[in-house]
Amino acid sequence: MLRLKHLPIDTGKENIVFIHKRCPEFQTEDSNMTANRVEIHGGLQPLFASVYICEDETLVKPDEIALTDQAFHLISMPEGSEVAISPAPPPASIDSVRRKINGGILSAKEYRSIIADLAAYRYTPIELAAFLVSNASFMSPQEVLSMTEALIEYRRPADWGIDLVVDEHCIGGIPANRTTMIVVPIAIAYGLCMPSTMTRSVTSCSGAADAMEVLANVELSEEETAATVNEIGGCMVLDGQRLAMSATEDLLMSLERALGISTPQQIVASILSSKIAMGITHLLVDIPVGKTAKIRNMSEAMSLRKLFEYVGDMLSIKIDVIVTDGSEPVGNGIGPVLEARDVMKVLRCREDAPQDLREKALFMAGKVLEFDPQLRGGQGYYQARDILDSGRALEVMSQIVHAQGKQTPPPLGQLTRDITAETSGIISEIDGQILNRIAMTAGAPADKGAGIDLLKKVGDEVEQGEVLYRIYACKPTSFAFANGLAEGDCGYKIMSSGVTY
Repeated sequence: MLRLKHLPIDTGKENIVFIHKRCPEFQTEDSNMTANRVEIHGGLQPLFASVYICEDETLVKPDEIALTDQAFHLISMPEGSEVAISPAPPPASIDSVRRKINGGILSAKEYRSIIADLAAYRYTPIELAAFLVSNASFMSPQEVLSMTEALIEYRRPADWGIDLVVDEHCIGGIPANRTTMIVVPIAIAYGLCMPSTMTRSVTSCSGAADAMEVLANVELSEEETAATVNEIGGCMVLDGQRLAMSATEDLLMSLERALGISTPQQIVASILSSKIAMGITHLLVDIPVGKTAKIRNMSEAMSLRKLFEYVGDMLSIKIDVIVTDGSEPVGNGIGPVLEARDVMKVLRCREDAPQDLREKALFMAGKVLEFDPQLRGGQGYYQARDILDSGRALEVMSQIVHAQGKQTPPPLGQLTRDITAETSGIISEIDGQILNRIAMTAGAPADKGAGIDLLKKVGDEVEQGEVLYRIYACKPTSFAFANGLAEGDCGYKIMSSGVTY
């Protein structure tokens, strides 16, 4: 037996164990060892971790094993506890992943096995990446349903005791677009129950949870979430709090970010399993379509819509899918602090609030309100507008912020640079992907005060030398890299005398 030690090192969402080179119970040349993975026994269930060999006894002694933060948290045992280790065999489901990579169609049983192994942390990061890539190639509608059902088994479902529980979700792919933070308080003010789950950024400079976290705590426990919903009628919290495999899903998201992979089929499975776990009965799905959005054309949008509807019907959740304009950013701020600023301007009905964000949020809020069978079709927009203009939505937002735990917004980055027009003319196009890359390079979302403030949008006239947008950064290195990207391609196209620059 070996003694357990906590090594306070943050390894993200990966389980790491440090073992001394002279550990009597571990042999590095063990032929049964796969990728130096071990099972650690002693807790309620085996813990799977990757092995790092160490010769420094100040870190770990020969009769100890040292777990980094993530692994120590999961094993839930005090330091000094006795544990045993054994070689970890390859996950039983890895053969299914290989078959999927080779073009096979997986059964519901195979997806249950894969998700079970993921939930137990049996996959290495390389194997997780292989799983992502295998799904990126092709998934049939039945496979998406099977994966969704498998994910649901590892989520603790909520029951709010009512028949109408609403939420909305945007597929994303365009910068800003923080409509959810406006839709939720409008819906709650109307009288609907809207326990909204949000995600952090996967492949963009900010997710809804990143922006909401500027104003309030989003990492609530199950009990705290329930208390907030029961008190106010809804919430805006980080997805994954009801997920038994949340750390593994976080690791999947980090790999998606690194690989630049975000497949529509996997999006459907993740979104619907999350919403069903939150007790959602009626869901509005926003699919922005644009040249640089995740969904590039109407054909892709219609295919995704049908997939949502098919899986939703099979799982008895009412889905309303809308296709919106994703040709340019919605709102002016790109990055958590700037996006939260825009949201609060809209909720406060400020004259300088971005009107495109206001109008899209009202359109979506109207669709959510029309889930109420008592509301006539087409009346949702006007109800939403009255609630927003009356200040009732702002009041609900204040209640949500205080119930979840009000945060002091961090300052905007002190390092700034104005990007100006190289010629006079009319802005004909804004490349959201380029702006997203610049904002991420500037430090967003990790640096919440980093990002881009748009001063001009498509259709605006500009003079040569006029400011198009302003870059904000918190760190000199990030600032320099963002400037370099913007100098190479600022992301704006300007039409002057029939010529596009």
